[in-house]
Amino acid sequence: MENGTALVELRGVNKFFGSLHVLRDIDLAVKAGEVVVVVGPSGSGKSTLCRTINRLEPIDSGTILLDGEELPVEGRALTRLRADVGMVFQSFNLFGHRTVLDNVTLGPRHARGESRERAEQRARELLTRVGVADQAGKHPAELSGGQQQRVAIARALAMDPKVILFDEPTSALDPEMINEVLAVMVELAGSGMTMIVVTHEMGFARQAADRVVFMDAGAVVEVAAPEEFFTATRTDRARDFLSKILQH
Repeated sequence: MENGTALVELRGVNKFFGSLHVLRDIDLAVKAGEVVVVVGPSGSGKSTLCRTINRLEPIDSGTILLDGEELPVEGRALTRLRADVGMVFQSFNLFGHRTVLDNVTLGPRHARGESRERAEQRARELLTRVGVADQAGKHPAELSGGQQQRVAIARALAMDPKVILFDEPTSALDPEMINEVLAVMVELAGSGMTMIVVTHEMGFARQAADRVVFMDAGAVVEVAAPEEFFTATRTDRARDFLSKILQH
C-alpha cells in the first residue's frame, strides 16, 4: 500500500442522536485498496460510522473526505458521491418487484447512463463472479438470504465504486449462508477493492483485513494489523471484547 492521500478520511467526526453521543472525535484514514474491518460491542457506533461515509447519517461536526474532496451535503453532488460509494446492508435492500438482473442494472443505467446492453453484460459478469448467474431471471423472494446478499454485492460492484461499505452483511443470515457471502468478500478483498467492513466475523477480520479498527462507546479505541490485534491487543477494552467474542 503506497503512501498517498487517503481515499476515505474522517477528521474529528462527531454525531449525536439527541443527547446520545454516538461518534466521538473519530479520526480515520483509509487508503485505496485497503480493507479496514471495524469491530466492537453492539452500540459502539460501528454502523453509524459506516452510514456517515455516504451521508445516510449526517454528522454534527468534523469533516469527511472522499478522494480528497469534502462530502457534499445534498443535491446532485451528493448523488454523484453515492455512486462512488457502494453500500451493502444487513438487510439486502433489493427491489422485490424486480428481477435479480434488473436490480443489478438499475444503478448503472440510471445513475451512470449506461445502455441496457452494456449494463446487462456487466451485470451477468458480476452475477457469475458472486456465484448466482443462474438466478438472474428470478425475483429476490425466490432466493436464499445468502444468494440475495451476493446479488446485493454484485449490485454495489456494478457502479464501479471507489469504495464499498459493508454494514454487518452477514448478521441477518443463517449460519450455513454466512460462509458463502464471506467467500465472495474475501475474493473481493484480494482483488484490491477498497472496503470498510463492519462485522462480528472475526475469522474474516483475521483473513482479509489490512487493519482492524476497534470501537467502543462511540470512539476508536485501537487500530492495528489483524495479527497484532488478535494476539497482542493493547487496551483492556479490546482484550475484554475479544475474550467474550472468541469464546463462542
